[in-house]
Amino acid sequence: MLAMTSPLRKTPIIRAMEALSGAESLLISGHVRPDGDALGSTLALGRLLTRHGNRITVCADPTLLGSPGFLSSCGPLVSPAKVAGNTYDLMVVLDCGAFDRIPEPLQPLARNVPLLNIDHHRTNSRFGAINWIDAAASSTSEMIWKLAKRAGWHLDRAVAEALWVGLITDTGRFAHDQTRPSTLRCGADLLKHGVRTAWINDRLYGFFSREVLELKRRAFNTLDAWRGGDVAVISLTDRDFSETGCIKADAEDVIEIPRSLAGSRIALFFYEGKPSEKVTRLSIRTRAPIDATTLAQRFGGGGHARAAGCTLNAPLAQAITCVKAAVDEWLDASPPEPA
Repeated sequence: MLAMTSPLRKTPIIRAMEALSGAESLLISGHVRPDGDALGSTLALGRLLTRHGNRITVCADPTLLGSPGFLSSCGPLVSPAKVAGNTYDLMVVLDCGAFDRIPEPLQPLARNVPLLNIDHHRTNSRFGAINWIDAAASSTSEMIWKLAKRAGWHLDRAVAEALWVGLITDTGRFAHDQTRPSTLRCGADLLKHGVRTAWINDRLYGFFSREVLELKRRAFNTLDAWRGGDVAVISLTDRDFSETGCIKADAEDVIEIPRSLAGSRIALFFYEGKPSEKVTRLSIRTRAPIDATTLAQRFGGGGHARAAGCTLNAPLAQAITCVKAAVDEWLDASPPEPA
C-alpha cells in the first residue's frame, strides 16, 4: 500500500500509482497505430496490473501491429471498436502526445472516464485528469519500469520483453540522444529477467516478408534531396501499401532511408492515409541542433527534438509542396551552422 502524503507533496508518479491502485476496472491503450513503445508499455502495464488483482482491458487493433506484433502473446488484446461502449473506473493512455492521437473509437469514452496520461513526449498537451509526463525518459516503457520498481511489482520475462521492445525501438537500440544512464540501468534490470535480446532483434530488424521488402524498395525509389542534400525525402502512397499488402507499421523504420543519406540534416517520410481520410502523415528526423518539433508543431504535430511527426489535411503531392515551402522558410530564417 502507498504511504499517504500531503496533496501538495504528491509527485506525478505517486498520483499515477494512486489512480491505478484505486481503480478496479481499467482500460489501457496506446496511441493510434501503436509502435514498439506504445505497444510494449501498454502490454507490460496490463500484465503487471492483472497480476495484482485489477480488472484490465488492454486495447490495440491486432491487425495494425507490424513487427512488434509478436508481443501480443504477453496478454490478450481487444480492438478499440469492441470496447468503446463499455464502462471503466479509469482509462490509461500511454505514449500518446495529444488527445487526438487516442484511437478514434475510444475518444468519446476518454471524455467521460477519468483519464491517466503517461507519456515521455515533451510536446504532450497534458489532456488527462492526471498527467505523468517525463520528457527526460527515453521511452514510456522506461517510465513503466520506474513505476513497477517504485510499486514493488515483480517483473517476469513477458513484461521485461515488452518493455525491452519499447526501450530499444524508441532509443534506436540505445543510439539516440535520449539514451541516458537511467535508460541503461533500466535495460540492465530487464535483462535480469531473461529477455531474449538476439531473438527480439531478429524479429524487429531482420525478419521481413517479401511484401515488406517490396514496400521498402518502393520507398528507396522515391528518395529525393532538397537544398543541396540538406533535406532528404521519401514517400509512399496508399497504392504502395495496398498493392504490397502492407500496413503503416511495416514501414516503421523506412525513415532511416533518408536519414542515412550522407550530408542530410533533416529526413522526411511522407505517407498517404486511406483515400477516405484525405490526409498525409509526415515523420521527421533531424540531426543536432535542429529541432524536429519546430516543423511538426507548425502543422499541429509534436514529438521529440530529433524525432517528431504530424498530419496534414492534404493529398500527398500538395502536402509535399506545402512542407517544402515551410522547410525553406524555416531554414532560411535559422542561423547558419557553425563551420
